[in-house]
Amino acid sequence: MISIIKSDQRYHSEMDWLSTYWHFSFSDYYDPKNMHWSALRVFNDDVVAGGGGFPMHPHRDMEIVTYVIDGELEHRDHLGHRGVVRPGEVQVMSAGKGIMHSEFNHSQETPVHLLQLWILPRDKNLTPRWEQKQFTHDERRGRLLPVVTDVKANGSRPEALQIDQDATIYVSDLDAGQEVVHASAAGRHAYLFVIGGKVTVNGQELGKGDQARIKDEAKLAIKAEQDAHLMLLDLP
Repeated sequence: MISIIKSDQRYHSEMDWLSTYWHFSFSDYYDPKNMHWSALRVFNDDVVAGGGGFPMHPHRDMEIVTYVIDGELEHRDHLGHRGVVRPGEVQVMSAGKGIMHSEFNHSQETPVHLLQLWILPRDKNLTPRWEQKQFTHDERRGRLLPVVTDVKANGSRPEALQIDQDATIYVSDLDAGQEVVHASAAGRHAYLFVIGGKVTVNGQELGKGDQARIKDEAKLAIKAEQDAHLMLLDLP
């Protein structure tokens, strides 16, 4: 089963400092039929204006993954962590038993475009942690590059950051005509988002900003109809 949601079907909120598309119920957008997809609770597509951002606020019992597309995002938290997330870089914040953090555009002039995902953890009250890592265009070109994976995966993807859930996040850059194939076990869910360009998944077309919610597909053949940048989640 593949259900495609087009870019213009997403909930959109526009403020003077933030333009955001929410894929699931979030903040003042509530739809009881659109709360999550498997363990994926939040998928926000944000553009934050220069100087804008989110002041210090709390999180608890959530695996929060941030992927920067353009610009730079500055992170600070009450544990003393501070970092700037740049294009192609992934940040994982495991909120655990509680963490306070802020996120601001590192630039006063240039917007930052980012994806932020919240994934429900297996376990509650874990020790909060934070890490980030750069993944280059060459690393993800022509392949599905795992950037986040299950902390219990026994080192099968040592290059990836880790979360407390049976899930893997892949990113990919495909040249027009290239195809990647993802095999999935029975009963698994998947989630595909097209950051840029145009692809087909098992013959169904998706353009920039489109998403596919997928279940019980043993194989996903993703082909670039144009040069494409995409994110794929393998979920329980």
